[in-house]
Amino acid sequence: MDPEGSCIQDDPDVKVMMAGSTLRKVKSRSWKKQRHFRLLEDGLTIWYKSRWAGKGHSTFSVTEVEAVREGHQSEVLFSVAEEFSADLCFTLVFHGRQGNLDLVADSPEEARAWIQGVRKLIHKVQTMDEKERLDQWVRDWFQKADKNKDGKMNFKEVRKLLKMMNVDMNEEHALYLFTMADKSDSGSLEIEQFVHFYEMLTQRDEVWKVFQDYSGDGEKLMLEELQNFLSTEQQEGERSAQLARELIDRYEPSESDKQQGAMSLEGFQMYLCSQEGSIFKPERRDLHQDMSQPLSHYFISSSHNTYLLEDQLRGQSSLEAYIQALKRGCRCVEVDCWDGSDGEPIVYHGHTLTSKILFRDIISTLKEYAFKASDFPLILSLENHCGVEQQTVMARHLSQILGDTLLTTPLEGLVPQQLPSPQELKGKVLLKAKKIGGLEDCLDETVTDEVSDEEEMANDEADTEDPPAECLTNNGKKSTSKFSRELSDLVVYCKSVHFHDFERARLHGKCYEMSSFSESKAKRLAKDAGADFVLHNTRQLSRIYPSGLRTDSSNYNPQEMWNVGCQIVALNFQTAGLEMDLNDGLFRQNGCCGYVLKPEFMRDGNTQFSPETPEERRDYKPLRLSIQVISGQQLPKVNQKEGSIVDPLVRVEVYGVPQDQVKEETSHINNNGFNPVWNETLNFVIHTPELALVRFVVEDYDKASRNDFVGQFTLPFTCIQAGYRHIHLLSKDGTSIPPASLFVNISISELT
Repeated sequence: MDPEGSCIQDDPDVKVMMAGSTLRKVKSRSWKKQRHFRLLEDGLTIWYKSRWAGKGHSTFSVTEVEAVREGHQSEVLFSVAEEFSADLCFTLVFHGRQGNLDLVADSPEEARAWIQGVRKLIHKVQTMDEKERLDQWVRDWFQKADKNKDGKMNFKEVRKLLKMMNVDMNEEHALYLFTMADKSDSGSLEIEQFVHFYEMLTQRDEVWKVFQDYSGDGEKLMLEELQNFLSTEQQEGERSAQLARELIDRYEPSESDKQQGAMSLEGFQMYLCSQEGSIFKPERRDLHQDMSQPLSHYFISSSHNTYLLEDQLRGQSSLEAYIQALKRGCRCVEVDCWDGSDGEPIVYHGHTLTSKILFRDIISTLKEYAFKASDFPLILSLENHCGVEQQTVMARHLSQILGDTLLTTPLEGLVPQQLPSPQELKGKVLLKAKKIGGLEDCLDETVTDEVSDEEEMANDEADTEDPPAECLTNNGKKSTSKFSRELSDLVVYCKSVHFHDFERARLHGKCYEMSSFSESKAKRLAKDAGADFVLHNTRQLSRIYPSGLRTDSSNYNPQEMWNVGCQIVALNFQTAGLEMDLNDGLFRQNGCCGYVLKPEFMRDGNTQFSPETPEERRDYKPLRLSIQVISGQQLPKVNQKEGSIVDPLVRVEVYGVPQDQVKEETSHINNNGFNPVWNETLNFVIHTPELALVRFVVEDYDKASRNDFVGQFTLPFTCIQAGYRHIHLLSKDGTSIPPASLFVNISISELT
């Protein structure tokens, strides 16, 4: 198989890339250096070096690139816009938290060739099937290890390469397979022979055994046999017959087997490794939930200190941080506003050394990126430290830049009895901030600008995340009034109010009023009054934010807040780790739109559910989850030292109501990150399945120090497919690390 496919290599844009170009790499206004870039022969690796760096060079794979932006669409390129015209500039945006690469070509034609060429290659990567992906992965390794670039490798070099690929295997067996692959008896393997050698090396006995259980002749699965496997093991039920036909058409590589309605072991393995064979129910990935319920009935993917790329003391404030959060499906972003010295409000983490950005630039970025990943409403959470004058400037920017996108009046001009739905608010930005008076007053034309003392106090007490700052005017004098009428009028369904207690909120609270809680206050309320908190959140929105002591931008566990129905559980998206894995896991369902419908018992206005006592729920039905961890495939190396190979173990962690918080792990396997086999079963009882998240973690065991993280995958319990499934692992950053996976057999049953 030609890895690039002849058509893509013949493409004129790709030809320009392969011939190479000198492009300027730009890091700032003062850092602009020429680098020679070219696409290597594999059609996927981009290589670059400076003319003066001797042998030093860098490479990255097209698989790491998420998108190409044209023109001045990054802060860096925008800052050099006067020097370089837009038709010379482009930005390569990488998956995960890797920084952008900003480039300037010598001519518009060259820029266009690179922009279009990279886009075509990204498209090619996205449309590869599992086999092509694995093939490409093997070829990439071969290219990396072929130091003298002669396209051949002897046995010694192959052994070294296997170590790099995390394979520590019996030398005799490796030599035997090497000799079989060396068809020309030359003592070395060319790339095609190496791919064949690798296929023999990766023959999976554990998949073959499952295949044998259902195949009459041990060679093929006939249509009925495959159907039997699908209904017995995969619990596909009535759709098994139709599905068996579709899977043969989709995954069977042999045309003659296809004609016979049969599946070979190779086709069977391709199906098991595909998205359909993955642990995540395909129908749950798509937008499938009812989006016509009140906003308070949804969990909403929410970011804290969205403007930061790093920590809260010295980190860089960046528009790019907003773009990254929005791309991940975030639907509530935060803006900390302070008076700027030239009359323009600025955004940064107050009283710290974090860099500053203009409020109006953030709003322009939101205008462009707000609805690219999701059509559903975006909430703009305003942390307002500005004096009245600059608040009015903010109001002007919001109105002028966002235009009709900004919701400024209640739907149909009515005071709501319940919040509108995500469906009704599609394509709208909602402002969350303090407000003078209520919606009732806004709809009454006679209202004045005056604020009563009582309202002033109530507004003043609304929780803020930073210590309260006095509003200073530019000349350093305290301003007498705190709120700008113009800004206040833009707040409709998200009026910030101080939380007193649940009883007062129940008797007097309006559905459009919402409170912010620090993580410690929310935890305390969840423990002491969980049922009241759940009930409160059926009608009003609650926003939770990390403790001010988390200056390193670490996160709290969001599950405790979701357990009591809090919708806007704000996390530092810029910080990778368990907490963001849980957030990504919850919001991976429902089309990654950033809204997930809460379970029915958390939407009912008469609910008495408490996460502390799930067994008291009317329709309490605990489930048994049994996970046989069978094997792992091509786990990445943690330590790049040549001789080091991982000693993997698998831990399954359940997050949910307190009774469901539990972890179980397998033993570790020495020196095998390539095809470790555990065959160990882990058992769990899940008391509130609708709230549970299941996280699969692979670690490199170390008896002397903490285990190293290898990969993870997190998903809602309700999205798990039973049967033989593959779990495609993600990096610490949440990006995929193909072809690393786990092979498991899952059964879910009622507790008898």
